[in-house]
Formats: sequence, structure tokens, C-alpha cells
Amino acid sequence: MEPIKERLCIRVPKVYDWVNREVELPVSCHMGKHGFDNLDFDFHFDLPGDTDPYELDFLSETCEASCMITDSSGNPVDYNCEEGLEITEIIQSGGRPEVTVTLPDGECVTLQRVKVLVRGYYVVRIMDEDGDLCYSAPQPFATIQTFFLCAPEGTELIGHVTFADCHASIISNPHNCFQQLDVCLTLCLDIQMEAYVKIEVEGKFCDPRPDIDIVTNGSCPVKQAPPQCPEIFPGYSLYE
Repeated sequence: MEPIKERLCIRVPKVYDWVNREVELPVSCHMGKHGFDNLDFDFHFDLPGDTDPYELDFLSETCEASCMITDSSGNPVDYNCEEGLEITEIIQSGGRPEVTVTLPDGECVTLQRVKVLVRGYYVVRIMDEDGDLCYSAPQPFATIQTFFLCAPEGTELIGHVTFADCHASIISNPHNCFQQLDVCLTLCLDIQMEAYVKIEVEGKFCDPRPDIDIVTNGSCPVKQAPPQCPEIFPGYSLYE
């Protein structure tokens, strides 16, 4: 018998607009000793001889830098999770301004200007030639992006970071002395404007499927006798 279909009213989030954008943040340059000190590293390297860690030239000779996205306490986070990076709309006085935009096909449409704040933290790691690591204090970063979207009053910004790349480099001068430490950040933003709506659809109510009773042999292993050698015992006899 075919299930009976009926008209249903359901409440679901409707996507009014959806865009992706790759964002490269300006390079963060930490120049010289002062800039390096601002990163507040927890140095614990075993340096050769009478090397002065505050001279910093050893960084150019023996160390590599990298970085990672963290929370405000310096703990690594997954940028895909809500706790990873903060994405919020900047509320504008008078609401979202309307802007007339010409599409590639020449059609003119009215969209809303939406300003989005993205912020988080990163930590720089420095590894010496022995594989030992030291970490900087968490460093805040932020970027404000402007989008032109179908975002009428009542819609809400839903944002995610689908990809984040953090790259750190130690830069030396021509004399192989420490000059600066640069950090580059690239983010891929997924931005949607949504609102809950009630829509009518034709469908049927779902029922659970029958449970499948899987037959097993139990959890206790069956003890098997060791294989014998029938060629010599018990079938073989010296008197045959």
C-alpha cells in the first residue's frame, strides 16, 4: 500500500544569498629585536657556547618558524568549529544600506551592504636544529570585509571559515643576521544570509525502519584443536 501523502507546513532556514571569498590579511612584520620581543616567546633552547639569545642572529642560522590558529589562551583550534574563529556582522547605523549593483549580464539589482568582522589568534612556533620548540604568546588578528548581498531586514549572517593557512618566516639581512619575522594569514570565508521561514510541502510522515537482528557466534572464541600430522600419526605403522 502506497503511503498517504499530505500537505505539510514546516519551519526551515531559507538561504537568501551565499558567497565564498578568499582573504589574504596584510603581512604582519615583527621588525628587529623590539618586534620580536613583542611576540613574547617562551625561550628554552640550549644554545651553543656563549650565544646570547637576545642577539637573535642564531634564529637565522639554526631555526625555522611556523604558526598555527589558536584561541586566546594559545590552544590550537579547528577553524571549522564555532570556537575556532569569530565571524560577526558589524551593525551599521540605520541598518544595512541598499546599493544598486550591475550584474555581469547588465541587469541592475538592489542589494544590501553587509560588513563582516573576522578575528582570532595565532601562535608562532620556532624550532631549532634539534627539534626543540618554543612558542610565542597568542597574537590577535582581525579583518573587516564588505559584502553586497541579498540581505533584507530579518535575515541573519551565518559565517564559516572553510580554510585557514598561517605561514611564518624568519627574514635575514644580507649578512645573515636576523632582520624580521613575518606572518602571513589566508582565510577562505563562507558567508550566508539566512532567515527561518514556514513553507508548505507535499510529503508523508516518516516511520522507523525495522531493526535488523544480526546473528553472531557470540563473543567467546571457539577453542580449536592443534592440527595433527596424519601422514605419520596415527595412520603410519612401522609394521606395515
